[in-house]
Amino acid sequence: MSITVTDPLAALLQPLLRSLDMLGFIARHFHPPEFGAVMEAAGTPDQDLRAARMALESPGDELSGVRARLVAAGDAVLAAFDGLRKAPAEPDGVRAVFRALRHVPRAKEALYPLACAVLEIDRFFLTPVLRDDADALVRAATPSAEGTGVTHVDNEPGSRGGWSLYVPEFYTPDRAWPLVVALHGGSGSGRNFLWSWLRDARSFGAILIAPTATGPTWALMGEDSDTPNLNRIVDTVRSRWNIDASRMLLTGMSDGGTFCYVTGLEDASPFTHLAPVAATFHPLMAEMASPERLRGLPIHLVHGVLDWMFPVEIARQTHRLLAAAGADVAYRELDDLSHCYPDEINAVLLAWLGKA
Repeated sequence: MSITVTDPLAALLQPLLRSLDMLGFIARHFHPPEFGAVMEAAGTPDQDLRAARMALESPGDELSGVRARLVAAGDAVLAAFDGLRKAPAEPDGVRAVFRALRHVPRAKEALYPLACAVLEIDRFFLTPVLRDDADALVRAATPSAEGTGVTHVDNEPGSRGGWSLYVPEFYTPDRAWPLVVALHGGSGSGRNFLWSWLRDARSFGAILIAPTATGPTWALMGEDSDTPNLNRIVDTVRSRWNIDASRMLLTGMSDGGTFCYVTGLEDASPFTHLAPVAATFHPLMAEMASPERLRGLPIHLVHGVLDWMFPVEIARQTHRLLAAAGADVAYRELDDLSHCYPDEINAVLLAWLGKA
């Protein structure tokens, strides 16, 4: 079904999508010493959104469901900008920035159900290189199997141990599909982190799992309750969807990237590829892993030169240790990346995974 969004909803949609894009720019380029400059470069796209939102104060039109989703997304975006502008005055300014940016996945979650019906939203949830590709637009907006799209399993906000799933709307069971399991950072959630990967999974065709840790963060010390939960989730997805056993990527950001090593270096791990992003690493991890598991294991390290939480020298040392242990290591440093998730790396990782 296709819906043409008319005034005043259309007046809200365009500044909403522009503002979301700019929030993505801020999230990608956030570096505490340069925060003011990043905000200045982002400008004030939310001003037009705020004006359009005020014009919608009076409800009542035939597209009430569309209206509710656009308003919810718009309110989340405005809350993000409000939080970002207040962050420098907060005693915990860096955490305040991260809290503000948590409104972004909420906005995307509100919008996504309209992607199959509203062309502008369909295009937004494709990578820029495919937004004018007619075949990609039709393919992504035409559900071909029951259960495709986004689902959440025991993964309500604030809960632990659940998971979120994205299956491309154009899924067909006649071929095996690559799997991406993406692990959030410390104190995050899979429900939010799903949106760091969904656009690329939808554009290039991959099944995506975003689990939530069973505790406040991943089991990096002490008893590991996350690996059994992760294996159970993967087994559940593999029992329902046709997964390519030779292309199973485990990736993650920060603590999630570190947990890629903890669980991914185990002999019993089902994952064929590991891609830790902005992660830390202890040399004992390499020593404790079996030589058979490490030998030839494809690992793609991604780290920012500006990372203030886990300095880049950690990643350089990790590269040397894993390569010396026999892993097949690709290493990528991003000169302008701080301790943030670089969405542009997803397409690179999927191309790397596709070479399996």
